[in-house]
Amino acid sequence: MTPYVDAAALVELAMRAEENVNGPCSCTKTPLDGWQSQPLSLDETQLVEVATLMRSDDSEPTFSEYRPDNVQYWSAEAPIAPRYFPYNRCGVWACSQCGRLYLRYTEGGGYFVDRRIRALKAALIVDVE
Repeated sequence: MTPYVDAAALVELAMRAEENVNGPCSCTKTPLDGWQSQPLSLDETQLVEVATLMRSDDSEPTFSEYRPDNVQYWSAEAPIAPRYFPYNRCGVWACSQCGRLYLRYTEGGGYFVDRRIRALKAALIVDVE
């Protein structure tokens, strides 16, 4: 079972990963600073789930977004707020080649399913209620 991490543990995980990244990697072919549909160039087999932001005691996580100053969802500067959508539905995944961390979730609509991915950056994580 993938362990749940709160905002404080997520910051620690992200900082540790940022300190230990192993140079250039094929996982960085497409910039993933903001949310993206998972690119076909990303070899999914090199990603390993290391944690989750989905609380097991929350049967209906909120769809409310945290967007201070009306920052756009897709923006590379958008804060990572683990208690808000879409972060509260994310897994934390590590590249097995270089150690970079990514957030991933599946966006589902009436007629589509879209796997989305975003690079995890410690400086963007906020712990807000």
